[in-house]
Amino acid sequence: MDYAMISKIEKAKMYAEERERIEFESLRVRMEGDNNSHVVEYKEGEWSCDCTFFQSRSVCSHSMAMERLLRNMVELGGAEGQ
Repeated sequence: MDYAMISKIEKAKMYAEERERIEFESLRVRMEGDNNSHVVEYKEGEWSCDCTFFQSRSVCSHSMAMERLLRNMVELGGAEGQ
């Protein structure tokens, strides 16, 4: 491995440890649920999910799972943010 790559790996480790450097603007994931898969999105501080529960409550198990996964890295919304 060359020195330039070693330097980039060390810098990546530093960035990963300094989470205040990172701000999520948008994110889209497919989550496999018990019955179906669902698309969960985070954009400009707002969560969305294509499941019917989210459509009526603006929060669901899929969006809450992503909030837990990304704890302290995104704004919390829905039930966990209150």
